[in-house]
Amino acid sequence: MSTVTPFGTRLREAMDTRGPLCVGIDPHAALLAQWGLADDVAGLERFSRTVVEALADSVAVFKPQAAFFERFGSRGVAVLERTVADARAAGALVVMDAKRGDIGSTMAAYAAAFLDPASPLFSDALTVSPYLGYGSLEPAVALARESGAGLFVLALTSNPEGAEVQRAVRADGRSVGATMLAHLAAENEGAAPMGSFGAVIGATLGDLSSFDLDINGPLLAPGIGAQGATAADLPAVFGKAVGNVVPNVSRGVLKHGPDVAALRASATAFAEEIRAAVSADRKV
Repeated sequence: MSTVTPFGTRLREAMDTRGPLCVGIDPHAALLAQWGLADDVAGLERFSRTVVEALADSVAVFKPQAAFFERFGSRGVAVLERTVADARAAGALVVMDAKRGDIGSTMAAYAAAFLDPASPLFSDALTVSPYLGYGSLEPAVALARESGAGLFVLALTSNPEGAEVQRAVRADGRSVGATMLAHLAAENEGAAPMGSFGAVIGATLGDLSSFDLDINGPLLAPGIGAQGATAADLPAVFGKAVGNVVPNVSRGVLKHGPDVAALRASATAFAEEIRAAVSADRKV
C-alpha cells in the first residue's frame, strides 16, 4: 500500500484551490510558427519553458502531449522530461497524454515509463487506451496505486471515429464506453474525496444522460475553446458528475503566446468561467 497521497486527493485539492482547469502543452508545428519559433528542438524547448513559467504556479493541471515531443527523438524527450519536472516542481499536476495501451510486460513497461517515481518521465497521471480489454491495463492500475498516481482511461472521446468502438453494444446490452465507466467506478469505490482512476469524456458530445458518469473519479474533458465547447456547456453534458470534471483547454490558451501576461490572463479567464459554471450547478 502506497503511503503517497493518492492522485485523486491531490487533484481535488488542486482543483479547489487553483480552479478546475487543465492546460494542454501541444507544441505542434503550426503553433510553434504562430509563436515565431522554428519547428526544431530549440523552438520546442522555448515554447514549453514559456508555458510552464507562465502558468505552473497557477493552473491545477498540465497535459503535455507526448507525441509532439517524441517526434524530435531523444532530444525532444529530454525537453519533455524537463517540462514535467519543472511543472511539478512549481506545484502543478501533470497528466501525461500518451494514450498507451498494450498487454502484459509491454503494458508494464509503458506504465513504468510514466508512473514509476524513479523514471525521469514520472507524471501524476497517464492517459491510457483500454481497447485491448480493460484487464490489459492491470499493470498500469497496480503501479498507479503503488506510486500514488492516476490514470485517465479513454471512454467517450470527442473524435467522430470513436463512436464505432465506444458506443458499440455488447452482448449484455451495455455499450463498450459504459463498460469502461463501470470498471472505473469499481476501481474508485470507497475513495474519498475522489478516486484516482478517471475517464476521458469529450466536452463536445452533448447529452450524455444515458451514461453513468458518476464514477467517483475525475473526468478529463477535452473540447473547451477551439473545439467549440464552452464552460457553460459542462453541466448539461456531465450532469451530477460535473464537480469532478477537469476541462482541458489547449489552443484556446496557447494561441495567446508567447506573451506571458496574455497566457496567464487567458488561463485565469477560462478557470474562472469553469468554476462559475460548475459552482452554479452544484449550488455552492
